[in-house]
Amino acid sequence: MHAQTFLSRVVGIAIAVMMNFCPAPAQSTMDDVHIEPRGRAAQPDSLNSVNKTAMGTIRKSVELVLVPVTVTDRSNRIVTGLEQENFQLYQDKHPQPIKYFWKEDAPVSVGIVLDVSGSMASKIERARDAVLALLKASNPKDEFFLMTFADRPMLVRDFTSNADDIQGQLPFMTPKGSTSLIDAVFLAVNHMKSARYSRKALVIISDGGDNRSRYVERDLRSVIKEGDVLVYSIGLFDAVFRTREEQLGPELLAGISGLTGASSYFLPTPTLLPAVAEHIANELRHQYILGYSPDDSRGDGKWRKIKVKLELPRGFPKLQVQARPGYYGEHNDRHPDETRSQSADARVVKCDLGSNDNCANDSGEVTVSGLSDSIANVP
Repeated sequence: MHAQTFLSRVVGIAIAVMMNFCPAPAQSTMDDVHIEPRGRAAQPDSLNSVNKTAMGTIRKSVELVLVPVTVTDRSNRIVTGLEQENFQLYQDKHPQPIKYFWKEDAPVSVGIVLDVSGSMASKIERARDAVLALLKASNPKDEFFLMTFADRPMLVRDFTSNADDIQGQLPFMTPKGSTSLIDAVFLAVNHMKSARYSRKALVIISDGGDNRSRYVERDLRSVIKEGDVLVYSIGLFDAVFRTREEQLGPELLAGISGLTGASSYFLPTPTLLPAVAEHIANELRHQYILGYSPDDSRGDGKWRKIKVKLELPRGFPKLQVQARPGYYGEHNDRHPDETRSQSADARVVKCDLGSNDNCANDSGEVTVSGLSDSIANVP
């Protein structure tokens, strides 16, 4: 892989997550929440117009696949300043022309999925701080909703573009009960069908596995693969697992995030929660969006594998790429304007006690010249 004029561009660190949501005063539980999906719109000319439609737009049997991509360096710092020519995109190992390329800080619809089960009693204060850090670091135009879960999921605050609406609910959360994690994520992904923006993300904060849900992991994986939602997860796990459910917790969260191309963070202490939440928010604000129109004439509705690679100058420091691993193709027996959505690639970040290195790097911004200083150390 080769690239030329590149070292004068800016590489930034970012941290992005939660976004603005439309207000809804009443609280709802899993038993009484019903979601109706919004309609799909036509292929966009800009990312701004994409925000009025949805990922994976199909028009006249032509599918537009939009792939959110995050690039980081070895210190987990978010890299900005790349251009379209620095990306290569493949579907089922076949190169695809990148027809659309965006890298602006566009609004996102974000759902906060917060564990308030009994085991969170000693961690809830830092969890509240994490939500506040997420809101503060997000794009001012983002929209948010807040869903908590213990014995059952509860939609505490529906979509709102006012972060204060979310913040005002945090003091009233009292940890108690069991952990219906799968039910909560299942409901949250479905609730994203009523999101305002095409870019959508969930941020899960939990300290254990599931021991209460009606749905099973297979059900959740299915709905996630059908949804255009990035699912970030932050797990607070003790060194010793007391139950089988707790032992399976890290694998469950990593699997959920992995299906969407988002990161999964494992923390040994709740003190790291706010920094990681802020990092996720900045990541959402500094993603690249690659758009392409594949030949889906087969019409078999099968899974299409996606791979994104970087083309960088020789000797340039190694960078990591996160992107969705695939999407479902169109099926001939569906209406041409219908769509099946994509899912993504994943990364697990294990944070060391007392250190943010390789977890949520908060050292500020670096320029490409800053990265290029390390080229001399590359053999």
